Amino acid sequence: MISSDEAVRLDQSDPLRNYRREFLLAEGTCYLDGNSLGPVSSRVAEGLQEVVSQQWQPDLIASWNKHGWIDLPLRIGDQLARILGAGPGQIVCCDSTSINLFKAIAAALSLSQGRKKVLTTADNFPTDRYMVEGLSKLMAGRCELVSCDEANILTSLNDEIAVLVLTQVNFRTGRLLDMKAITQAAHDLGIVVVWDLAHSAGIVPIALDDCNVDFAVGCSYKFLNGGPGAPAFIYAAKRHLGSLEQPLSGWLGHRNPFDFSPDYEAHEGIAQFLCGTQAVISMSAVEAALTLYDEVSVEQLREKSLALMAFFLNKLAQHSETSALHLVGPKNLAQRGSQLAFEHEHAYGLCQALIKRGVVGDFRAPNILRFGFSPLYLSFQDMDFAVDQIVQSLAAGEAIQSGNNQRSLVT
Repeated sequence: MISSDEAVRLDQSDPLRNYRREFLLAEGTCYLDGNSLGPVSSRVAEGLQEVVSQQWQPDLIASWNKHGWIDLPLRIGDQLARILGAGPGQIVCCDSTSINLFKAIAAALSLSQGRKKVLTTADNFPTDRYMVEGLSKLMAGRCELVSCDEANILTSLNDEIAVLVLTQVNFRTGRLLDMKAITQAAHDLGIVVVWDLAHSAGIVPIALDDCNVDFAVGCSYKFLNGGPGAPAFIYAAKRHLGSLEQPLSGWLGHRNPFDFSPDYEAHEGIAQFLCGTQAVISMSAVEAALTLYDEVSVEQLREKSLALMAFFLNKLAQHSETSALHLVGPKNLAQRGSQLAFEHEHAYGLCQALIKRGVVGDFRAPNILRFGFSPLYLSFQDMDFAVDQIVQSLAAGEAIQSGNNQRSLVT
């Protein structure tokens, strides 16, 4: 039996325990939704205050040069490169994940030597599929969406596929795909690969260069804690930068944007993926959030997140009340990202009941209750508390109470 004393002992020996103090979470909240939106940290709050009061307010437009606003996308890109296992000059922070997917898939198609089929999984995150659908309408016969089951990715590859678009961690089940093996198998057939890192960036060790990845995109507002709607990022391997075509040719992607030339000439480096003026305040929040990774390695975060999930599952298994929760995705935690997903007949109602009890997860249609395990601010005592609340809520039948089943727009 796992006791509360064991949770206390594990927290006392946790080398990451002091980082919890940095996050501005409400008292009594066990926040298990960092895989949807990370919480604000004190360094981000302080960084934003500095940008507003010490930069924008006194220096106005001079801040673009004086405070390096113009370099933020590339500067943050190199911060992310260190986190994601990439060399400098291959990542730029900009726009949203959806827009960057559009750019990356279009650029990948420009390298595909006449092939047109874009393969992705049937249960990939919707925006990944929607972007391919949009491109197929726009490109009129030069882009075609094809689908496969996640279990059949490798057997679905063939020499008619132009581009493979995959999310490294399944947003519903938490399954972690083997980036290196899949990328190699695709390359053996001349397929260009685009990886979506939305649920793995900053929490799972990633080696973009070592895995020979072509393109990758991701967001900064989940495990990277960059803030709601924070700018996303795009990676393009340096071997492709001189030969691809990026269709959103905005002025900041120009080789010399302040020449204001009437004709577009793409930047020779990763800056060619920039479009218009980027959101300086949001981007400054990301820059501040990423300084945590100067002190903590992704490997440390991965080790603790696996331990938190194991504690949670073992504690959950001790209670008969939780038999109605069915774990989806791999039972081997090493094959998961940093999230657990459970099927339940009344998953939405249970999710809302738990939020009222201070345990914040989220619901994913049709019947999945999902929890994210971010080790910077979660403790083993949080796991102990969360399981106790789940048990009590199930025992009380709160999942079927009408007050917990009024659907909100965001679930």
